[in-house]
Amino acid sequence: MKTTQPIIVITGVTSGLGQLAAMELAKRGAHLVLTARSQERADATRIKIREIAPSTKIRFFFGDLSLLSDVKRIGREIAAAYPRIDVLLNNAGLHAFEQRVTSEGFAEMMAVNYLAPWLLTHTLHTSLVQSGHARVVNVASEASRNHGKLMLPDDLTDTGPFTARGSSAIYGKTKLLNIMFTGELARQWDGTGILVNALNPGFNVTGLGRELWFASVLERILTFLHIGDPRRGADIMTRLAVEPSFGEVTGGYFNVGSGASITPVYPGGDAGMQNKLWRVTTQLMEQRGLLE
Repeated sequence: MKTTQPIIVITGVTSGLGQLAAMELAKRGAHLVLTARSQERADATRIKIREIAPSTKIRFFFGDLSLLSDVKRIGREIAAAYPRIDVLLNNAGLHAFEQRVTSEGFAEMMAVNYLAPWLLTHTLHTSLVQSGHARVVNVASEASRNHGKLMLPDDLTDTGPFTARGSSAIYGKTKLLNIMFTGELARQWDGTGILVNALNPGFNVTGLGRELWFASVLERILTFLHIGDPRRGADIMTRLAVEPSFGEVTGGYFNVGSGASITPVYPGGDAGMQNKLWRVTTQLMEQRGLLE
C-alpha cells in the first residue's frame, strides 16, 4: 500500500486516551488503522475524528481484545491489508474490580492489558519491519509500583478471585509486565529498525474506575477541578509515536508531561526478569497455538 502518510495502528480508541491520541494523530496527517468491539462506537469515533480532520483515512478492524484468538485474527487481517506499518500504539486496557475469566480461560485483565498487546505486536512484526523506521508504543503506568509479588509464569494464568480493593495490585502487575515486555522486545528487535518504548500516561479521569457506580460523577468533579486531564496522557502517547525527539531511543519508559525517562520499580528494569517473562509468555502462546 503506497502512501506518504504514516500508517498508525491504535487499540482502544472508542473512548479515553486512545480516542484523544487518534484525534491528535489525525490532525498530524496519519492514516489510522483502529480496533474496536462495537460498530456503533467505531462509527461515533470516526465522526469525532472527521470533525477535526475531515480528510483522515480511517479503517476499523473488529474483535474482542480479551480473546487471544480475536487478537491473532485482527493482527493477521491488519498485516494482510497493510504490508507496511509505521507505528503500533498498544493503548487498550482495563481495570476490573472483580475477576472475570474469558472463554479461553484467561483472567480478562491480564488478557487485555498484557497478553493481547504482546500477541498483536508479534503478529504485526513483518509489517513493522517493512517500515524501516517503525515505532511500538506501549501504554504502561506508574500503577506498576503497586504490583504485589511477581510470580512467573503463574501470574499469566492466575484466575483466582479478587476484591475491588485487591484489584489495584493485579492491575499494577499487568502494567509492570508492559514495562518488562518493552525492555526485552527492544533488545530482541534490535537492528530491525523498530523502536519500542513505554509510557506512563499519568492519572486520567477517563480510565478511572469505569466499573464503579459513581465513576461518572467523580469524573465530572475531577474534570471541573482540572485534575487528571486526559489530554496530557494523549500528548505523551502522540510524542512517542511520531515526534523526532523520540526517534532514536528504544527500550525506554517515559513520563507524562515532561517526557522524562522513568526508572521502573523492580523487577521492571531487570534484564534477566524481562527475558524470563519473554520466555514464559512465548511458551504460553505456543502451547495455545497462537504463534506460527
